Amino acid sequence: MSFSVSRSTRNGLSFVRLQDNATNTIITILPEYGALLHAFEIPVNGEHLNIIDNYATREQLEQELAISYKGSKLSPFVCRLHNGKYTFDEEDFEFPEKFHDGHSIHGLLYNRPFKITNEFADEMQANVTLRYHFRRENPGYPYEYMCEVRYTLLPRQILQVETTILNMDMLSIPLADGWHPYFQLGGSINDYEFQISADTMVEFDEKLIPTGKLVPDIRFLEGDRIGDRLIDNCFVVKPIAQRPCAVLLNPANNAYIAIFTNNHYPYLQVYTPLHRKSIAIENLSGAPDCFNNEIGLLILEPSRSQTFTVWYQAGVAEND
Repeated sequence: MSFSVSRSTRNGLSFVRLQDNATNTIITILPEYGALLHAFEIPVNGEHLNIIDNYATREQLEQELAISYKGSKLSPFVCRLHNGKYTFDEEDFEFPEKFHDGHSIHGLLYNRPFKITNEFADEMQANVTLRYHFRRENPGYPYEYMCEVRYTLLPRQILQVETTILNMDMLSIPLADGWHPYFQLGGSINDYEFQISADTMVEFDEKLIPTGKLVPDIRFLEGDRIGDRLIDNCFVVKPIAQRPCAVLLNPANNAYIAIFTNNHYPYLQVYTPLHRKSIAIENLSGAPDCFNNEIGLLILEPSRSQTFTVWYQAGVAEND
């Protein structure tokens, strides 16, 4: 078959591997740690390039995961939650886990062990489905829900990632969903070109908490070199059918990643770390702190589900 699914263990980590043998494209996932995306390998100039900034060993992952969150699933909230507190249905909640800045960040599933529930491969695709059943495990979120993630590798080096949230509680639950991948295309991100279909961003205060206002931002609307910019912003994207909402390109080797989404992921958080070796481009269903500001907040009723989908297409651009 052109596509295959396999499992392996390396450096103390257990992987699921999706492969397109026709293009030698490989996707690697870590079920044990939040179903995170560990690798997206493509051929570039005769060599394999992993465009995902990941963790080399289990030791490194366990030391750094709760600091960098590279590749993590964001659920049931995304980015920062102001002081880890919110009010829902006239009841106050607080997450005991806080980042060094005093806020709670990036949800609760990033280190949870997901169970593999299905694998499939044929001539047209390879996919794996992973599931985690959250059972009121945190006093800040005393609800029950199911998170199911399906990775599907398709032809033309396209990775489809679907997240389905099912409310298994007797009450309606507040919810936001997202992903936290860091992309690397070789060299420094200063030299990358970045384009995003957004002319508006969410205004942050000095603590990176949204003020509730949207402000104009056209820095990357037509595409521009990242340069030495320090970016930590949430953009409001305008999804257009069959067109990417964001494209990242390294002109040195023409490697690129194009991100496609729909109206269920209307926000894109972009972050440039100080090491300048990779860049976080995070699809979000709601804005940071949406449990408080309600920007994009989803209220999911009992027994109802919602699916969020993002498509990543990687490759080497042809010279004009």
